[in-house]
Amino acid sequence: MDHLTQLPSGRSDGARVLIYSHDTFGLGHLRRSRAIANAISQEQADCSIVIISGSPVIGNFEFGSGVDYIRIPGVTKLPDGDYRSLNLNLDLDEAVGLRQALILQAAQSFRPDVFIVDKEPAGFRGEVVPALDYLESQGCRRVLGIRDVMDEPALLVPEWERKGAKDILIRAYDEIWVYGLEDVYRPLAALDLPAEVEKRITYTGYLRREVPPTPSLTRYPKLTKQPFILVTTGGGGDGDDLIDWVISAYEHDEDIAMPALIVFGPFVNRDMRRSFMERIARHPKLDAISFDTKIEHLMQKAAAIVAMGGYNTFCEILSFDKRALIVPRTRPRLEQHIRAVAAERLGLVRMLSDYGAPRTPDRMAEALKGLADQPRPSEVVIPGLLEGLDRVQERLKALIGSKAPFLPARHAAE
Repeated sequence: MDHLTQLPSGRSDGARVLIYSHDTFGLGHLRRSRAIANAISQEQADCSIVIISGSPVIGNFEFGSGVDYIRIPGVTKLPDGDYRSLNLNLDLDEAVGLRQALILQAAQSFRPDVFIVDKEPAGFRGEVVPALDYLESQGCRRVLGIRDVMDEPALLVPEWERKGAKDILIRAYDEIWVYGLEDVYRPLAALDLPAEVEKRITYTGYLRREVPPTPSLTRYPKLTKQPFILVTTGGGGDGDDLIDWVISAYEHDEDIAMPALIVFGPFVNRDMRRSFMERIARHPKLDAISFDTKIEHLMQKAAAIVAMGGYNTFCEILSFDKRALIVPRTRPRLEQHIRAVAAERLGLVRMLSDYGAPRTPDRMAEALKGLADQPRPSEVVIPGLLEGLDRVQERLKALIGSKAPFLPARHAAE
């Protein structure tokens, strides 16, 4: 749905959920929002869910019955960390103003019962604040949903102070859903939130993923007919180093038994992909595909996974019970590194990092060889690990069904 005029003007009996997906780079936020929306639609057949996203590839994904989307003009992150409009010939402030107006109009037209905001309390450059304020006046429940790890405290605290995100969180949200476990990591601990705000936090557990019911249209290379290692970098915009490291390991060591299939992702640099393909074509144990919107099929087929360890890939590793080697990025954020350290501590994955250690072909080759004998995640018993979607459903029903004054999540569950 690209046109707001297509939104219904009358109210039906089913609940309505509006989801803001913070998409300025990569696929992570969109895939998480999609998983939540599809789970809600499966559980509540009469529910209507609209996802607001700036992702340029949202139209490539399938959504469940009752789920649709509004694509707002995109923005993209530059190498220096700044942003610009993705396609429009507008300066950033004007593009953000347009996005903000469209988000508010969607909220006014759709009239949701619950508004779920992904990751950023104020949205990109404050663009969801007018919608948050309007929906408060309409009695809509507002939820901030965040992944298990945001960033290292030394960076997160000043960033949120600069954006005013902490104040918005305290003022504007009825509940905070952390899509992880408190025993693994507490992403907001360093913010020193007031006790009454802490009571609004629910740790849901990780979001279980399923294999899509329809097959992928992507043709898989022959090596997928035998045990293989799947190498995935998500969107691919920042995965060059991992791909290069894996290729160099195969070039260096012919004793790596399992072949590897590399999935580049839609945002990989074209020149880098061309260079990688030339090297891959010369090696009998390597092959590659550009992108697969139903990568869950490949994950289920794979004997093991090598990934950077973003939130969604980590959920899939747990859901499909795959031996995994996590190679986290450490710049510009330590989010993936923090998650990988915690997961390795629990025995769920193994980590290979260049954080203070050399990125040599030998190190990667040895790590790849070790995958075959590595324990599976299911060999570690962690209560509630993959119950995230169940907890989301419980809280959503409580919010929709609540006619009484707001009751904090933890108290409601007791």
